[in-house]
Amino acid sequence: MRAAMALCAAAGLGCAALTALPASAAQDALTAQYRTSATGATADQSEPWLQVTNTGSASVPLSQVTLRYYFRSDGPSVSYRFACSWAVKGCANVTGTFGTLAHPTATADRYLEIGFTSGAGSLAPGQSTGDMQLRFYRADWQTLTQSDDYSFGAAQTSYANWPKVTVQENGAVVFGTAPAGNDPTPPTTPPTTPPTSGGGDNPGAPALFDDFSYNSSSDAALSQHGWTVKSGQGGPGVAGATWSPGDITFAADGTSNRVMDLKLTTDGTASGTRETELQTTARKFKNGTYAARVRFGDSPDSGPDGDHINQTFFTFTPLNAPMDPDYSEQDFEYLPNGGWGETQNIMYETSWETYNPDPWNAVNAHGQQYGSLNGWHNLQITVDNTNITYSIDGQVVATHGEPYLPETPQWIDFNHWLIDLAGQTGSTSRSYHEQVDYVLFVKDQVLTPAQVSSRVAGYRTAGTAFTDTVPTP
Repeated sequence: MRAAMALCAAAGLGCAALTALPASAAQDALTAQYRTSATGATADQSEPWLQVTNTGSASVPLSQVTLRYYFRSDGPSVSYRFACSWAVKGCANVTGTFGTLAHPTATADRYLEIGFTSGAGSLAPGQSTGDMQLRFYRADWQTLTQSDDYSFGAAQTSYANWPKVTVQENGAVVFGTAPAGNDPTPPTTPPTTPPTSGGGDNPGAPALFDDFSYNSSSDAALSQHGWTVKSGQGGPGVAGATWSPGDITFAADGTSNRVMDLKLTTDGTASGTRETELQTTARKFKNGTYAARVRFGDSPDSGPDGDHINQTFFTFTPLNAPMDPDYSEQDFEYLPNGGWGETQNIMYETSWETYNPDPWNAVNAHGQQYGSLNGWHNLQITVDNTNITYSIDGQVVATHGEPYLPETPQWIDFNHWLIDLAGQTGSTSRSYHEQVDYVLFVKDQVLTPAQVSSRVAGYRTAGTAFTDTVPTP
């Protein structure tokens, strides 16, 4: 049946005339169209531009749809990054993750899987997603070879059906042909622990809540409540920069509430750069809901703008050895002036399986959104036995599954640091600010954004500025 579908799709014929599809597949007929704007045998980045068309008779939720673009990697240690340059449905509603094929072929050992958040909506009969201008590139920014990639078509410079890209609905292939022996298959078993989202917030679940009502970074209550303030030197960021506890302050926000301020100051040199970081002392956070209200700042107080700064909320475990299988990390990283090859505002949501620092080799998946996030935003990460889900202001922006789920308990961390000295070389001192209103973790509960808001309001109504009932393993 798969071969017949591929042949008729390539010939532009109606596949229903050749095969008897299940009723649901007959109604939910989806096709993938492909073109590329990077036609060379080698390129700085591969550019598979895609769109999906519903040729069936029933509306299809895009959150149930994925596409796979198959390619041959440039080596077993090479990792890749995904980017969405523009999409009719909005890049915030398009996800991209990389996977490894179980049965490598001469033209494919990896794939890029494209998915959609619920914000992408549904495709009505006859409707298309419209243009999705996608790209991926080597994490080390070296030139990649694409002429030997299964799904690549150098002559495909305008959209047309492309059966070398597969379309899956609920995991089952409904269009296209994968490299031999690598057909995606739908899940056959339910998750060992079903998500609890929508089931209500269990008030008895262990939780951490901190409203950051401290006087200074040297306040004894800060360490008593399980926080460590970073000092001295060391990564991440520019070698020779200093982590400055005194630049973490707590100020009133115009109400009875206080917020934590993480200040970064630089004069364009490593020795003139002061960064800030606050981290939990205990590693005891794994599955559950992580949430924080964070204010990102695009511009400095004064002086020249443009520094490649990184404003974060994340969780992680230590890397005990290169490619440590027990390492994990889930990041929100906002780059208001770009960095890492980007030249504009960008937010990354990155889930890490592991990495090797030297030579660099990263095993991760990420989502990203372009545009300014200057101001206050509600950030949320939920982790269960199936998925890591990232939300900003109540909208899902990225979802990652295995192999990126955390294996061991993690720390919670906020930091504000300088990626490199290439963004702005002016010698005038300037300071940027990232602020945090609160942080919340609820163990083993997948809460909705509304449930998080209710939880926080409940703590504040009760006058609870801090509580921590999460057990230490």
